[in-house]
Amino acid sequence: MSQTRLHNPRVSRQCSNCTCSPGLLSRSNRKSALFAKKINLQRFNSGSNIHSGDSSRKGSVFTLNPSLCLPETKEINTSKRLKSLRKKMNEYDLGIYIVPSEDQHQSEYVSPIDQKREFISGFSGSAGVAIITRELNNIQDDSGTAALSTDGRYFTQAINELDFNWILLKQGAKDEPTWEEWTINQAVQLSLDSGKTVNIGVDPKVLSFTLYQEFQNIIEKSKTTHPKAKMELKPITENLIDSIWEKFETLPPSSLGEIKKLDISFTGKTIKEKLGEVGEKIYEKDSNVEGLVVTSLDQIAWLLNLRGSDIEFNPVFYSFMILSKNKNILFIGDNRLSDSIVKELEDNGISIENYSNFYSHLSTISKQFSSNDKKFLISDNTNWEVVRNLNCQYDKKLSPIELLKSEKNAVELEGAKLAHLKDGKALIKFFAWLEEELINKQELIDEVKADDKLTEFRKQEDNFVGLSFDTISASGGNGAIIHYKPTKTACSVINPTKIYLNDSGSQFLEGTTDTTRTVHLDKPTKEEIKNYTLVLKGNIALATLKFPEGTTGNSIDSIARQFLWSYGLDYGHGTGHGVGAYLNVHEGPMGISPRPNSAINPLKIGNLLSNEPGYYEEGKYGIRIENVMFVKPSNYTYNGKQFLEFETITKVPFCKKLINVNLLTDLEIEWINNYHKSIWNDFSHTFDKNSFTYKWLKRETDPLHK
Repeated sequence: MSQTRLHNPRVSRQCSNCTCSPGLLSRSNRKSALFAKKINLQRFNSGSNIHSGDSSRKGSVFTLNPSLCLPETKEINTSKRLKSLRKKMNEYDLGIYIVPSEDQHQSEYVSPIDQKREFISGFSGSAGVAIITRELNNIQDDSGTAALSTDGRYFTQAINELDFNWILLKQGAKDEPTWEEWTINQAVQLSLDSGKTVNIGVDPKVLSFTLYQEFQNIIEKSKTTHPKAKMELKPITENLIDSIWEKFETLPPSSLGEIKKLDISFTGKTIKEKLGEVGEKIYEKDSNVEGLVVTSLDQIAWLLNLRGSDIEFNPVFYSFMILSKNKNILFIGDNRLSDSIVKELEDNGISIENYSNFYSHLSTISKQFSSNDKKFLISDNTNWEVVRNLNCQYDKKLSPIELLKSEKNAVELEGAKLAHLKDGKALIKFFAWLEEELINKQELIDEVKADDKLTEFRKQEDNFVGLSFDTISASGGNGAIIHYKPTKTACSVINPTKIYLNDSGSQFLEGTTDTTRTVHLDKPTKEEIKNYTLVLKGNIALATLKFPEGTTGNSIDSIARQFLWSYGLDYGHGTGHGVGAYLNVHEGPMGISPRPNSAINPLKIGNLLSNEPGYYEEGKYGIRIENVMFVKPSNYTYNGKQFLEFETITKVPFCKKLINVNLLTDLEIEWINNYHKSIWNDFSHTFDKNSFTYKWLKRETDPLHK
């Protein structure tokens, strides 16, 4: 078991993948004098004393501008935070405290006030679990170990962000324990060392009931393996991070935003129709089912044809719902809905209660069914606190709303196509602008400035609401960090002699977009061209696949990996995820991935999915090509079984400089040429024929030939 302590690499760290040293500015076949004129070399201190909290920097290094290449100035020394947390753990007699990433709705992305794991660990990635231990025999009650578990998308980021107090548990890596196993091992040792029962605490509102059950089973098994060790999993309803937060930082401001009605011209169905469909799914097979508890924010937004802005990039709002045969109740904050929205909800049989009353109301409602066979349905991502307040039987299964939401209707699919047309136009303008600035004008553009310019182009499109996630604007080795996020204080200047990767998306009223393109503006290496072409072949293979109904994403994931595999290469993330209809950019329950959860739910007509194979060379470059596509019927049947296929709706050219046509089949070349022809036909008339954008689009969509 690897428990290497990670010293903070952000201290005294120079950026290795940007053009901040004068030597890197000397581009082949170009004069560096033009760049030298633009450079205002400034000496600045590098390094910090993280133990004292002193932010002064010692030593010096040349850079273009401190705002371009400095590490983020907010370097968190977690020593005092952990000490304060362990004192709170002592008050509750806890030996271990678990801090998940999720909020009480099990949201993938959470608002600032719910970023408790980031507060205690300093790690800002969207996925991970923090585990903090406390030495039970220590009189001071402030010593112990801390671990952060996250997956392969975030290993590099976690290494950069965690300080010396933390151990990184690489989820899924060979011979690495899961966070549950690591936690149990710590509990066993603490118990054996102290002779005491080790209480493992967690806020039951932010831990899913499914995860609670799995963790509880591991604890019970460990009691058999280690009979002398004693441990218990305890719900701690006071969130201990909240109790110490204001000692170190001002609490983040409220993120509650306006809630708006989404017109039927975008949704395709009324609230009444959706409630009817959900009701049929809830009650059709079991007369003992009394209702459904809904905690997922995107499910509620979809069901009620409403959109909010409580969580950045996700048009959702904080709420719960209880759907039952007798009454449907929406739990939401006071004065959050307009009178017209309230009236429409009430006209559809939905009453409104205060958000804070949800758990007590659930307890009261369910109590009346405790003496009979009636039961509620809860979804598999419901939090533990919901079950702790249920006073009747329950069935845990996939929410019928999740299934219905994933099968986009005709209006939603047309909206998705239009959204990707708008986004495609913005991306075409962006990549043309980037080439003109970097190559023709030899300007210095950093990753954040590029992101800002892309957003500017997107804002020019009608019904643009905002971005669908933080843009990954990555030059050189930054592209190998799968969820890289440049900031003004920690980014690179885009080096045109290196690969540039841009993964970004928009929220339009018509739909949600997610597109990744990898480009090279100068002379790529043979290796870069080969690997890009292998990734592209995988993208095309999946896009053109025909498959029988009932097929899961797990069984077709290797279709996109096969060409990389033939060279002994691979990538450490899934190939595709569901995409919402002006909702969350990541949507279940289907996906295309080797992970077991992608083997549960078959792909259905109307599913909107990403297609994003990739390849990454740490410290050098990242390649990812992502299109969005939807499932539709094909013209084939076999033994009465319908075959399905995908239709790609993303409208952005591939990078021709990175394509080796000799590695492509005639059919692959034909597919690319047809794809590029459709892009040319869609956009060429929208640009001035004398503009660089028009010329760029013409060049990038001209047919490929062997």
